[in-house]
Amino acid sequence: MKRFLQLVFIFLSINISTEEMIIGSETIDPGIKIVFEAAPKDTVFPEKFYLAESETDIHIEMLANWSEDNLVSVPSGGFVAYLNVKAIVANEKGATIETDLTPHLNLVDNLHYAQNIKLPGGIEDFYNVTFIIGPPDSESFGIHYDWHEKFGGLIQESSFTYKNLNFEQIASKQRR
Repeated sequence: MKRFLQLVFIFLSINISTEEMIIGSETIDPGIKIVFEAAPKDTVFPEKFYLAESETDIHIEMLANWSEDNLVSVPSGGFVAYLNVKAIVANEKGATIETDLTPHLNLVDNLHYAQNIKLPGGIEDFYNVTFIIGPPDSESFGIHYDWHEKFGGLIQESSFTYKNLNFEQIASKQRR
């Protein structure tokens, strides 16, 4: 019992920030619910592969999960893996960065695509963000005959642009 209470105390002591800025929400065929978010910067492991938290303004994310009314009758809520996701962040003054969003895992969103980024301008500036979602690479993702006959590939490339975004509030937040 004592061990159980210790674990409960540790769990309740952990400060997990769930505050995120919803940029937009979309659904793409064959029934994938997409949510684009900006979150407070964070440390991502292994650290040598990701921008250090101290050099980051925001953690930009895309959640990709099967919707309740998907066309393939798979359980809703499951993570859609192997997508190629890119974010292009353009400052109102003309500076632009482009980054790949790679699979990440945390306690808030579970599996998602994301990246720590340094904004191409001040956190008080306004930005346009374009997300490009592409199908998996054929070298790393196989499709069985039945799926291929009904749907072709997993998805068709899609892009979504959101304009006049200000990240100042989320960039000022801390996770810990």
